[in-house]
Amino acid sequence: MTFLMDVIKGTLIGIANIIPGVSGGTMAVSLGIYDKLISSVSSLFKDWKKSFWTLLPIILGCGIGIVAFTYAVEYLLSHHTFVTCMAFVGLILGGIPVLVSSLKKELAKGSSRISVPGILAFVVMFCVAVFLPMLNADDEMLKTFAVTPGTMGALFLVGIVASATMVVPGVSGSLVMMILGYYYGIINTIKSFLEALKAFDLAGLVPGFALLAPFGIGVLLGIFLIARLITFLFERYGVETYCAILGLIAASPFAIFYNTGVFAQLSLLGLGQILFGIALAVLCGVVTYKLGD
Repeated sequence: MTFLMDVIKGTLIGIANIIPGVSGGTMAVSLGIYDKLISSVSSLFKDWKKSFWTLLPIILGCGIGIVAFTYAVEYLLSHHTFVTCMAFVGLILGGIPVLVSSLKKELAKGSSRISVPGILAFVVMFCVAVFLPMLNADDEMLKTFAVTPGTMGALFLVGIVASATMVVPGVSGSLVMMILGYYYGIINTIKSFLEALKAFDLAGLVPGFALLAPFGIGVLLGIFLIARLITFLFERYGVETYCAILGLIAASPFAIFYNTGVFAQLSLLGLGQILFGIALAVLCGVVTYKLGD
């Protein structure tokens, strides 16, 4: 029964990780398995049998959640772009109070004021989140990857970065991928791979595997290696780290709107769509806030 419950919880974490703005780490905290997850990852090489059987149902569930929700996200972004993006924005903004609360706890440990390094960290990450999407092509939603050594290497690095942020409560790994300009390409690659698998199309499976394998390896390395660096940053430079995260999140609505082409659609939207999008953003914000409370 515990195994099944962990699979279900892992599925919810997988769904959370594929939605820009939703933190898989926050979901794990809300489901009560974050400490178990992190401790198992940290002690994998010390007590690998116990860690393996603890992580197995969670990882299995994550895979199920990612596969199941890939189609839903692709459909929603293609056919209901504005309201879907507004939902993402609400999910992002709803997590800010949790991060601010964590920042206040860090400030209480030392100085009660944010220093210059903290302000610089906020500004730098804000600028990165704003300007990186501008480097991407306008047809980002239709983006597909060619199987080249450069692309495979880039996906490996993106996997490391994305997975490292996935384990931090309040930070969305998929949002980071969207800001970097790889979110849609990875979603499309997963979808194409699943379609080829369903049709037993070996010719279609090979390029999908060639692209997803380095990304998956990067994800695993990010969880086991870079996550420790993030833990170190939180322990030694907690205020500056939270300021950097807040800068990233503050600019992320712009990144989402830009990458999805919403800015070009604003003049075509009706009043009903706008009001529904706002209402959905508020609702999603409340959901994220409650999950992180």
